[in-house]
Amino acid sequence: MTDIQADFARPLTIARAPAKIRRQREPFTISPWLYLTPALVLLFVWTYIPLVEAFQLSFYQWNMLPTATPRYVGLKNYERLMALPEMRNALWNTLYYILGLFPMSVIIPLFVAIWTQDLTGRARMIYRGLIFVPMIVAPVVAAILWRWLLNEDQGLITLGLEQLGLGRIGFLTDPNYALATLTWITGWKLIGFSTLLFSAANASINPSYIEAARIDGASRWGIIRDIRLPLLSPTILLLSMMTILFGAQWSFAYINVLTNGGPLKSTTNIFYLLWEYGFQTMSAGWSSAAGMIAFLGFAILAAGCMWLTKRFAVYDN
Repeated sequence: MTDIQADFARPLTIARAPAKIRRQREPFTISPWLYLTPALVLLFVWTYIPLVEAFQLSFYQWNMLPTATPRYVGLKNYERLMALPEMRNALWNTLYYILGLFPMSVIIPLFVAIWTQDLTGRARMIYRGLIFVPMIVAPVVAAILWRWLLNEDQGLITLGLEQLGLGRIGFLTDPNYALATLTWITGWKLIGFSTLLFSAANASINPSYIEAARIDGASRWGIIRDIRLPLLSPTILLLSMMTILFGAQWSFAYINVLTNGGPLKSTTNIFYLLWEYGFQTMSAGWSSAAGMIAFLGFAILAAGCMWLTKRFAVYDN
């Protein structure tokens, strides 16, 4: 080997040595798994084990009494559920809740967060108070408040509409209005949470992008369309996924307090129905089967939402 070849070979040997030493000095450590153990135990105990048990119970008929023996019925619980008109009605109502919540959980908060970004001083404090107060009110307290406001006899909103000549409307007692009313109450509670997320995401956008666009002569709408909305797409898709997966579930407290699924089952959704089967009629098999139907449907929707997030979300890298 010549001297030149030796000079080129020596650095390569020196460069490779630390990598080999580093690989040898990285033994398996159990410390990270010890930190994860409490979370994994809780996840299995409170999520996966009950899910497996509910799946098994969906094939049995049982009234939840300790002295009664569960009787295996196979797929009959699923067949009977899908044949019930109230099950189909609950599925349609669940879809209604999800679609009805989109304007109040995604569209309106997005608009409010963008158009109030430049507010300062007292105006910003008033805006934040009006938007965020519903978010900190407990669901049961909010339900009682709306029941008082919408009371068909002495509710402030009912009396106000009567003064305007619109007559008294049974917001919670008329099947034509009850579902839309509960959707509105659920959305009213979510506006503050969604606006908070959109405001934080909007404030995190690099100001240099905005300044560069203004220097190039972009209008305010052009900046919103070409910069803000693309960079807010991960938050938009996140809140859309949360609305699809949890929107109908968030309405459970208001259904339970205000209407009990009525009038005429017009406000019952899949979550209230499986609770009703499990804890009112004590039909554990039907409740588990309804839960499995909901789990499968929302698992498919979650997979679709994750695909959309990976496909269309724009990140500032």
